[in-house]
Amino acid sequence: MRRALLFALTLLALPAVQAADLQPFSASYTADWKQLPMSGSAERSLSKNDNGTWTLSFKASMMIASLTEESTIRLDKDTLLPQSYTFERGGLGKAKKINLDFDWSSKMVTGSDRGDPVKVPLNSGMLDKSTYQLALQRDVAAGKKSMSYQVVEGTDTDTYDFRVLGSEKVSTKAGSVDAIKVERVRDPTQNKRTTVMWFAKDWDYLLVRLQQVETDGKEYNIMLQEGTVAGKEVKGS
Repeated sequence: MRRALLFALTLLALPAVQAADLQPFSASYTADWKQLPMSGSAERSLSKNDNGTWTLSFKASMMIASLTEESTIRLDKDTLLPQSYTFERGGLGKAKKINLDFDWSSKMVTGSDRGDPVKVPLNSGMLDKSTYQLALQRDVAAGKKSMSYQVVEGTDTDTYDFRVLGSEKVSTKAGSVDAIKVERVRDPTQNKRTTVMWFAKDWDYLLVRLQQVETDGKEYNIMLQEGTVAGKEVKGS
C-alpha cells in the first residue's frame, strides 16, 4: 500500500517549460491517502548546469519510506536528450536502485537495475522515467491533445500514452488556478489503475494536482503546496 503512494509521488512536479526553452523550477507538494491517516511530501527542482545541461531532482518521503530520483538532460534543437538517470528507494520493503547512462553517439543505454546489467538500444525520442515528464509538460503547453512516449524502464522499454480531458479550476494552498486536465491512457483489460493530472495555464503549465486510483479502489491525491517558476512565486486567485 505504501509502495502505491510512493509510485504516485514519482509522478509529481512536472517542471515548467516553454515550447523551445526550459525554465528553472522548484516546487513542494503534499500527498494524502484517503483510506488511511497517512501523509507524505515531495520536492522537485529543475536547474541549469554550467555546461549547459539541466538537472531534474526529485525527493519524496512518507513515514519511514523515502525515494530520490535525478536526471541530467541536454536540450538539442528543442529535443530532450537524457544523459543519465538515477533512482533509489529505501525503507519500503525491498530497496531499489537504478543507474542508467544514455550514450547518444553509440546509441546505447547502459547501467544497472537492482544489480542486473542494463544494455538497451537507444533509439531517437527515447526518454527516461523522469525526462518523459518534461516532454509531457512541453506538449501540454504546446496545445497537443494526445501524447505518446517511449520510456526506458530498466532492462526494457515501455510506451506511455496520455490525453487531454479539458479545463478545470483547481484549489491549491497557493490559491485557485486555471488548469488543463490530462489522463494517463491504459488498456483497461490489462491495468485498471487511473492517473489524472492538472497543469496550471498561467504558470507555464506547472503540475498542481495529481489523483491516482488503484485497482483496489484506494485513492491518492497530491496537491501543490508552494512553488516558483523562473524565480516567480506561484500565486492563484
